[in-house]
Amino acid sequence: MTAALAETEARLADLATTRKVIVELAPTGGGDEADPPESTTAYQTILNAFNQHPDQAFRGRELHDLLGLPTDDPCMNVTRSRLGRLTRQGFLIQPGRGIYQKRT
Repeated sequence: MTAALAETEARLADLATTRKVIVELAPTGGGDEADPPESTTAYQTILNAFNQHPDQAFRGRELHDLLGLPTDDPCMNVTRSRLGRLTRQGFLIQPGRGIYQKRT
């Protein structure tokens, strides 16, 4: 029993050391799952385009053309994903399939 207790205490000491190292290496910022700055900028760029044209509905490709972004499939998929997230968050509405517009 004494040996088992000693092993457990040693394991706890190792875990405490590991936790300390991880806390030192982990980025600070409250631990919330915020978007990286470049993603936040991309979301803001998209919203700015909708703010400049509040009554216009856009498809992903039209938005890319307006913003001067590449129109290859991987880039388009990222933008479509961002548009979907902005819709779920209530910034945009989707009046039709694949069409997005600023919520009024």
